[in-house]
Amino acid sequence: MSPVDFSTRRRFLMHLAQGTAMAVLPGELLSENAVLPPPHAPKVENGIAWFDVQSWGVEGRGWASEAMDRFYARLPGKARGVVREPVWNLSQHSAGMLTRFRTDAQEIHVRYKLTSANLDMPHMPATGVSGIDLYAMDEKAHWRWVDVFRPGNSKTGDSLSQSGKLTSGLDHANRVFSAYLPLYNGIDSLEFGVAEKSKFEPISPRRLKPIVFYGTSITHGACASRPGMCHTAILGRMLDRPVINLGFSGNGTMDPEVGALLTEVDAAAYVIDCLPNMEAKQVAERTVPLVQLIRQVRSETPIILVEDRTYANAWIRRSSRERHETSRSALIHAYDTLVEAKVGHLHYLKGDDLLGRDDEGTTDGSHPNDLGFVRQSEVFAPVLRQALGS
Repeated sequence: MSPVDFSTRRRFLMHLAQGTAMAVLPGELLSENAVLPPPHAPKVENGIAWFDVQSWGVEGRGWASEAMDRFYARLPGKARGVVREPVWNLSQHSAGMLTRFRTDAQEIHVRYKLTSANLDMPHMPATGVSGIDLYAMDEKAHWRWVDVFRPGNSKTGDSLSQSGKLTSGLDHANRVFSAYLPLYNGIDSLEFGVAEKSKFEPISPRRLKPIVFYGTSITHGACASRPGMCHTAILGRMLDRPVINLGFSGNGTMDPEVGALLTEVDAAAYVIDCLPNMEAKQVAERTVPLVQLIRQVRSETPIILVEDRTYANAWIRRSSRERHETSRSALIHAYDTLVEAKVGHLHYLKGDDLLGRDDEGTTDGSHPNDLGFVRQSEVFAPVLRQALGS
């Protein structure tokens, strides 16, 4: 990184330390479950009415549209050249975002433009990396899975442009739907289509304070089979609250530049889950300063410090056990230091049971599979409920 970049970063941090950072949530947020009229008529093509999501917005983004270089990115434009380049590049993924609408359509179509032709990864399917995951609210107001779009190459070989039937054969009813965006790919445009005579009502993002997760590839969503199965998404449904996913694969290292950005979001709680990307020395050096940085701006917001999950094969690998022992020891020492310094609203989540104890909760020994993400959510939920006072 050039000297100019460091200068920019220093000015940015000084600006925040002086208490001038604004508490921002997406500027388009309206009251919870508010139904919005589309600002312009949908495009009608071959009997399908297409609605552009930019017309009503997404949950899972912490900054207003005018602050963004790209609508479906996770960090504001001003962060470019301030955060490390890998963090910036990964922030262009749409992990954690969702959009909601109400429709009585029995068939829902989707078309979207991806930013990367890499639809999948060796350890994660295309449905999770690049798919659109659909849920609906049932008669008891519970979120239930409906379908997932399976991205692939078009007849022309274009893997960036995705289009097709998201689901069909639905019972006729006017339901609320949530559609989760790709975890490990970016989106340039996104539209949903229904039969021209079907009802379609966009639903604005909720105005509730979000839970903000800052972490690693696991927070980012590896290796969920689909976007709705990442633990941040599961917890959003469990706790009925918006979430913001600031997981950066291989780069969740408690960076002060990211910490400064966290303070700009008026969060219900901050979850710091970075140990899988950090060694004990770095944990010891960075945990206390990160919490203090957040506390300079957000004195009352709960902060949850999370230990690393246990490697599935740690039972047979001494180096893995030693890494867990040293990094967790450094984190609990930092937590104790903060508690002794009278830093309030601080919570601690141990890592032993995050993925269960039968070693079946991962894809590759490190990253959760769907079972691991469900288990992780069940461990997170009571700690978050306590932190949120619910």
